[in-house]
Amino acid sequence: MIRSLRLCSLVALLASCATMQPQQGPEIAITIDDLPVHAPYPRGLTPLAVNREMIAALRAENAPVTAFVNAVNAKDAETMEALREWRAAGFVLGNHTWSHRHLNEMTLAEFEDEVVKEEPVLEPLGAGTDWRWFRYPFLDEGKDEAQRISARQILAKHGYRVSAVTTGFSDWAWTTAYARCTATQNVSGIAQLERLYLAAVKMSIADDHETSHQLYGRDIPYVLLMHVSAMSAHMMPQVLTIYRNAGFRFVSLPQAESDPAYREYTDLRLPPPESPAELAQRRGVKLPPPPDYSATLATICPEAPAALNP
Repeated sequence: MIRSLRLCSLVALLASCATMQPQQGPEIAITIDDLPVHAPYPRGLTPLAVNREMIAALRAENAPVTAFVNAVNAKDAETMEALREWRAAGFVLGNHTWSHRHLNEMTLAEFEDEVVKEEPVLEPLGAGTDWRWFRYPFLDEGKDEAQRISARQILAKHGYRVSAVTTGFSDWAWTTAYARCTATQNVSGIAQLERLYLAAVKMSIADDHETSHQLYGRDIPYVLLMHVSAMSAHMMPQVLTIYRNAGFRFVSLPQAESDPAYREYTDLRLPPPESPAELAQRRGVKLPPPPDYSATLATICPEAPAALNP
């Protein structure tokens, strides 16, 4: 993940930050995207049930969480209840825009409308919390430097800080395959998905640790991206155990992004960071291509049903 994302790549973080004192194990802030619906879901499984399963796993580990909402999908009593239950669990809800559109496909006026239109849902739910955190849909910062800078100015005008992403394992890629396997009750297919999913978590930890130390001589506090999918809700207890066993301490998003490495994301008056490729080239660091699981996942439970839950 660090090597593959422009907005949230570790290699795009502040190049001049001072060396920090050693910590007792790396820190990680958990963020969850696309509340209250990241579909498709297996037949018979509701968004509310998926949200509850993920909330329960996170609460069991006492992990601070910031979760990002697309309010267009909070359109009935059950999806609104899902958002209320995240708040009741003590988690913070942030802005992922109204309808999860690509910034590069919008005008700046449309982008601002997507941000502001979300707030009537977020503000009442976030009363008393630090809810003005923003996550770009698709991690898309803009089609060019001019749009990127202007979008940051819009976010700054409305009081937001950007939630970077510095680790992850493309958990969204499992969503459709898990719905297929579950719909057809393919036990061996589900087991294969689980093994691949956990291997991806472990690989991302090793890769991001290596890249961080190559570039900065330390682990910065990581920001993890996951989604409120049925597969990730199912796997969350094992994911958290992997991070615990690897020595990670769960911290809040504000704690993680108080590190100097995130200054360009929390202070949007500053110029945007370089792309990972640009910074890596300047530093003489060769970044291997990120893992792509899509071809393998497409071969698992290929007997897709005629329809899956949207």
